[in-house]
Amino acid sequence: MESKPDDAGGSVRSQPAIEARDLRIIRGKHEVLHGLNVSVPRGTVVGLLGPSGSGKTTLMRSIVGVQRIASGSVEVLGSPAGAAGLRRRVGYVTQSASVYDDLSVRQNLTYFRAVMGADRSEVDRVIEATDLVPLTNRLVGSLSGGEQSRVSLAAALIGSPELLVLDEPTVGLDPVLRVELWGLFRGLAEQGTSLLISSHVMDEATRCDRLLLMRDGMLLADETPEGLLAVTGAKDAEDAFLRLVEHHPRHSAGEAS
Repeated sequence: MESKPDDAGGSVRSQPAIEARDLRIIRGKHEVLHGLNVSVPRGTVVGLLGPSGSGKTTLMRSIVGVQRIASGSVEVLGSPAGAAGLRRRVGYVTQSASVYDDLSVRQNLTYFRAVMGADRSEVDRVIEATDLVPLTNRLVGSLSGGEQSRVSLAAALIGSPELLVLDEPTVGLDPVLRVELWGLFRGLAEQGTSLLISSHVMDEATRCDRLLLMRDGMLLADETPEGLLAVTGAKDAEDAFLRLVEHHPRHSAGEAS
């Protein structure tokens, strides 16, 4: 993906894909994100790791502009999160498959291709990229949960978005397909796509360029995988996370998701 000069004569490539400053989210009477500061470099695979309820999904919803923000700011590709101009530049895959059960795989992707105004060839491209060729004419409602997740990912890839926000995209997938998808993610990053991928599976940390570790709506670490192990003296990401938790007070303001 070719970088373009910005108004100051620099390169947009040097600007972060995502920049959250002092981000606070309140749901009901509870604060679920507590003044987060997050920066995601362009053209990298950034893992957002933490247990269920740590605030990963809330942060992702804030980044794609569908979460009400109490205070702070989120910029995405140089624009405020949720700006109309980001619609075709950001792909978002939720935990639940966001496709139509009563349409086939190809019909779903053809529909999303039309909505995006993308080239017709995009349908075949994303079907091949996500290994959906054998399932092309199957109704989505007849597919397994993992297969439906792949259809959602294929839909998000239409138009080659500059940023992909993926909420636990490998849940329910067999180990072989997980490895293949991470290979796809790496290839996209090498072409200039920025990826933020959430997971509660710590062994996926080694596949990322940077790691954001969350717990109770707070950021415990923002490090490279190697840097995380060096800072904590841990043998793996899971051990590092546990060591960070031991030295970080639990926040009792509310539950995150």
